[in-house]
Amino acid sequence: MNARMRAVVQDDFGGPEVLRTAEVDRPSPIPTEVLVRVHAAGVNPVDAKTRAGKGMAGLQGDPPLVLGWDVSGVVEEAGFGVTTLKPGDEVFGMPWFPRPARAFAEYVTAPSRHFARKPAGLTHAEAAALPLAGLTAWQVLVDTAGVTAGQRVLIHAAAGGVGHLAVQIAKARGAHVIGTARAAKHDFLRSLGADETVDYTAVAFEEVVREVDVVMDNIGDADHLRRSLRTLRPGGLLVAVPSGGDPTVAEEARERGLRMTSFLVEPDQRGLLELTALVESGRLRPEVESVLPLADAARAHQLVESGRTQGKVVLGVV
Repeated sequence: MNARMRAVVQDDFGGPEVLRTAEVDRPSPIPTEVLVRVHAAGVNPVDAKTRAGKGMAGLQGDPPLVLGWDVSGVVEEAGFGVTTLKPGDEVFGMPWFPRPARAFAEYVTAPSRHFARKPAGLTHAEAAALPLAGLTAWQVLVDTAGVTAGQRVLIHAAAGGVGHLAVQIAKARGAHVIGTARAAKHDFLRSLGADETVDYTAVAFEEVVREVDVVMDNIGDADHLRRSLRTLRPGGLLVAVPSGGDPTVAEEARERGLRMTSFLVEPDQRGLLELTALVESGRLRPEVESVLPLADAARAHQLVESGRTQGKVVLGVV
């Protein structure tokens, strides 16, 4: 008889109410994989979209499903061929994305190189807040945009899960960082290193921000992307994170001598190691707004879908 574990299961696509806890079969690692006992799992907007039948739903197969990608935990078993990790190692990562990782559970299996050792200074809840959002910010700002010292970077939704990490990463690269957020979150953004803050509810950001080298758009609708083009200097880059971009906006960017690209985060051990280095040097810290138990996964999804969280929402598993 297979070993069992607790997991957050959904039997259909829909609202947060479709989520329930259940006993399911525990996975076993094949060669090159590790079995990780999950201590905490981050909750991201893509989880909520996928739960509702959007996002990465088409890649998950038919329900019943177990969602989730952000993991922090402890290696319980290492499969044949694994040489970089061993049982007892504390690790974090974003395995398999956008394929199913099933992180909203007590155990996950994945290739060992989808993980890295957890930064020593972070709790498991903090480490679980870091992989998907942190890798998104790193891969956008460093790998895609190549942000360098002195450049001007505009980050939309700067106090959110991705945004608050992007502010810190851009600042660590020596950029001049401008963040949009409600006025109540401006002190938080300044504490992260933001040089300028814009209350998007009080002013049109495109009227007060100019000559930007890179815009990281964490909002996604076409109108917001089009307005963001107005903030860019000639040759500047707009990265559309949640939406995959809009072809009409991309064409407008080309006509105006600007650049626009879509983006989707990938598993990235090197990126995890870079994030760890920033954490251990004191230049990066994930903000965790709420830690909820697995049984409250529906509430966690509601918080994420509100669009008002400061930092990340995390499920505590152990």
